[in-house]
Amino acid sequence: MSMTDLLGAEDIKKAVEAFTAVDSFDYKKFFQMVGLKKKSPDDIKKVFHILDKDKSGFIEEDELGFILKGFYPDARDLSVKETKMLMAAGDKDGDGKIDVDEFFSLVAKS
Repeated sequence: MSMTDLLGAEDIKKAVEAFTAVDSFDYKKFFQMVGLKKKSPDDIKKVFHILDKDKSGFIEEDELGFILKGFYPDARDLSVKETKMLMAAGDKDGDGKIDVDEFFSLVAKS
């Protein structure tokens, strides 16, 4: 399954293009722009599993740095600052990774 099976390709492209500048990424706006917030819990879970590249059941910090590429392969990597900010927003239990429930919360806050 690919991201475009769940979200509109044009919405994804526009969202990625909106955050091309380094340190401009805003996950709340991004999730809104790609239409993730409007998706069912099942679809949000599917997006999580696409972003969980190593299939560990978590999105670790190194995977988080490539989150935009999970939506659009030609997208840029997040900066270290953006990655740490996103991890801080999503990692509620402080274990250094985001599980599916934390991802749901992150999307819900957007």
